[in-house]
Amino acid sequence: MNAGPATAAPTDASGRPVRLGLRENWLQFTLLVVVNVCVGGLVGLERTTVPLIGADVFGLTSDLAVFSFIIAFGVTKALTNLAAGALTARFRRKQLLLTGWLIGIPVPFALAWAPSWGWIVAANVLLGLNQGLTWSMTVNMKIDLVGPSRRGLATGLNEAAGYTAVGATALLTGYLATHHGLRPTPELIGVVFVAAGLALSFVVRDTAAHVALELAQHAEPSPTGEDAGLAAAFARTSWRNRSLRGASQAGLVNNLNDGLTWGVFPLLFTDHGLGLAAVGLIKGLYPILWGLGQIPTGHLADRIGRKPLIVHGMLVQAAGFVLALALLGRPLLAGVVSAVFLGIGTAMVYPALIASVSDHAHPTWRANALGTYRFWRDVGYAVGALVAGILADALGLDATVVAAAVLTAASGVFAARWIA
Repeated sequence: MNAGPATAAPTDASGRPVRLGLRENWLQFTLLVVVNVCVGGLVGLERTTVPLIGADVFGLTSDLAVFSFIIAFGVTKALTNLAAGALTARFRRKQLLLTGWLIGIPVPFALAWAPSWGWIVAANVLLGLNQGLTWSMTVNMKIDLVGPSRRGLATGLNEAAGYTAVGATALLTGYLATHHGLRPTPELIGVVFVAAGLALSFVVRDTAAHVALELAQHAEPSPTGEDAGLAAAFARTSWRNRSLRGASQAGLVNNLNDGLTWGVFPLLFTDHGLGLAAVGLIKGLYPILWGLGQIPTGHLADRIGRKPLIVHGMLVQAAGFVLALALLGRPLLAGVVSAVFLGIGTAMVYPALIASVSDHAHPTWRANALGTYRFWRDVGYAVGALVAGILADALGLDATVVAAAVLTAASGVFAARWIA
């Protein structure tokens, strides 16, 4: 009996064979990792110096006014994340990646020479657009390349690259600010990140063919019509699906912590006598541990499941806030210990949350689900800065840290109840 003609292997637009897997796509995956180093480096410019620029250069006396740049960044990035999922239905991922880099070109120059605080806030609107498009596309493209079996590792490597770069840049800007002042030298290293990210994004190949291959192999039937649209995916990810709801709230609180520490920690620890280099160490150590830790935790999420890492990671972060205040009599020790706990806790949570959302979303609406999750997650930046500013002005910086600890522990409890 004749077997019949063999089915042709799927190919991309250039005629190259398409296969799913990390090993099969290692070169494109590696290029995307390097691109995300540049993405993280650009936002890392702000972690040490910008809150101090607001207070020392522009003379802002209200903590809420100082944290306004984080609110602008968080709201813009959150909305861009949400739009990015819908835009993937009309544009290729590579096109959106390149657009994000073009939008980011003015950012380092504005931070370096802004004549007023309003320019800093405007630069953070551009930075939010840049981060929303570039980071969304790098994580989506990596998930496309590796297929369903290695999503935890893929997202761990992606986030590790980005947040290690955030931390290394925060360390570097703290050092440069100590020796050259708050501006313009620390901010101008961002020009290197923008140029390299844009150049490498031209080289990266689009992953539309990999999505099509996964769809062809997917066991569940594709939803049709409205079910795959942004509105349906938003509702499903935000509240209708318990697991997706649990992931979304945990992501929001996780980045609330980041937004809060972004604004509060430089002011808290300088108030207790630390210099710029020490603050840079604290602000750099947190995202470096967050970044590097995601390589083993992403792999672990594929082996033991997502939920244990999410729940325990939130509780570890809560402990980090408690230790920041408990040890504040020795401010450098307090900053380093809290940064270690926050970094490790966030490393446990971050790749597991993205992988959990990917697990519960069909490939036809996965980009919208990830966009919705990342919308709620990055709204956390704005909520964290807003809460921090209001509480710090009314009750002081210490009370703000206590509130963060309570919210984070509560989020871990909700994750335990909702995530399957």
